[in-house]
Amino acid sequence: GGGAFMMHFDGKSVKAFDGRETAPAAATEKMFYTPEGKAMAFYDGVVGGRSVGAPGVLRMLELAHRQYGKLPWASLFAPAIRMAEEGFPVSPRLNAMLKAEQHLKKDPVAAAYFLDRDGNPWPVAHVLRNPELAKVLREIAMGGADAFYKGQIARDIEAKVKGHATNPGLLTAADIARYQAKVRDPVCIDYKVWTVCGMPPPSSGGIAIAQMLGMLETRDIRSLAPREGNLNADAIHLFSEVGRLAYADRGRYVADSDFVPLPGNSAKALLDKQYLAGRAALIGEKSMGQAKFGIPPATALALGNDNSPELPSTSHISIVDAAGNAISMTTTIEDAFGSRQMVRGFLLNNQLTDFSFDPVDANGPVANRVQPGKRPRSSMAPTLVFEKATGKLVLSTGSPGGSAIINYVAKVLVGTLDWGLNVQQAISLPNFGSRNGPTELEQGRVPDSVVEQLKARGHNVRLMEQTSGLQGIMRMNIHGEEMWFGGADPRREGIVKGD
Repeated sequence: GGGAFMMHFDGKSVKAFDGRETAPAAATEKMFYTPEGKAMAFYDGVVGGRSVGAPGVLRMLELAHRQYGKLPWASLFAPAIRMAEEGFPVSPRLNAMLKAEQHLKKDPVAAAYFLDRDGNPWPVAHVLRNPELAKVLREIAMGGADAFYKGQIARDIEAKVKGHATNPGLLTAADIARYQAKVRDPVCIDYKVWTVCGMPPPSSGGIAIAQMLGMLETRDIRSLAPREGNLNADAIHLFSEVGRLAYADRGRYVADSDFVPLPGNSAKALLDKQYLAGRAALIGEKSMGQAKFGIPPATALALGNDNSPELPSTSHISIVDAAGNAISMTTTIEDAFGSRQMVRGFLLNNQLTDFSFDPVDANGPVANRVQPGKRPRSSMAPTLVFEKATGKLVLSTGSPGGSAIINYVAKVLVGTLDWGLNVQQAISLPNFGSRNGPTELEQGRVPDSVVEQLKARGHNVRLMEQTSGLQGIMRMNIHGEEMWFGGADPRREGIVKGD
């Protein structure tokens, strides 16, 4: 019941597939306002039907399959159907998330699946089976994505969304039937001897990471490599400051560009080398604290600022096959249990809370305000990296993590491309950076001496859990032989698999 972004490489060219959810036709820019005329508390918007957008992932996968698929559509569902029927053991992470979850028990369908009869989370190793989801998957396998978008499943979603007792939503079966996945041009930037390609709007991930790399290219980040796995204050300072500047522009300019155009009507203005050099020149020895947005070439619209939160529960898959095809796909229902509404064996997204709850501020209309049919801004950042000279694929990577995804993926790019680490070493580095607020450091992973150095340079340091879920596949030359090397984040439940 959610959405996805996917970067695809067919050995020749790169395409960006957009399966992001859309707002209902009846949505209004103040749909997250209380009757008193104020923006809702965030979780008051999340839980219930109001936050549910038209799911996009199946239409996106169908579009990609029609363009590139070799196997019959129906055969692709067999492993998922088998897992739904046979079940999977509850992991320690899922058990811990269920113990911390306060809202799921309010939905009888979700509670019946995730909790026992006494309302307690199923214990670790309990096998969760989902025959209802298996039935849905069989319908889609036989009837194509239309079985989801134009049949009883869509009507059941509408009934669930509109039937919530205290927070009903606006999504209809007609909204679901109208949904269209899109193929977009990727955002690519030349970085040293590589070309780095990411998602365009409505994701902010591709532009923000490209801006960070463009600014880092004006400085010597390579000389600031960690020693024995320990980051130094200079590297964290520089990386955090370019992050502040990129996130400031993200909050000002990036939204669904089908509704609110980027400056100059493309990503080029925000990635202009002179513009990024000017932004990088703002970085000094002391932290700037909170960065102000820049004025890139061709800026015409007066826009407000948006720092709407994004929740960190998402999944990422990187795949490279024997023929040289590659994907980097990030998929999500937004929060860990989405809107806490379950229907036909699957949870519904809360993606509409990625919009700004406030449509305007003192500076003007917010680019990421709610509009009918619009896709909420995301930070998902599926990324592909190529050798600039040869066009050969070097790296496929991405991560879950809400708005911190941008910093997580940028860390892996700096770690592999600048610091000479393999993809697993880069993934396993401590997470660090800034989202134009505090300088966020992964708790227990950065020496106290480095923390004190950062504080002395004006950083408001916040030590916190940073549960990225980075996945990556990297081309490496080992003993004269080229091969693919995988990396999975130890912070979540990812794995590396290969032939």
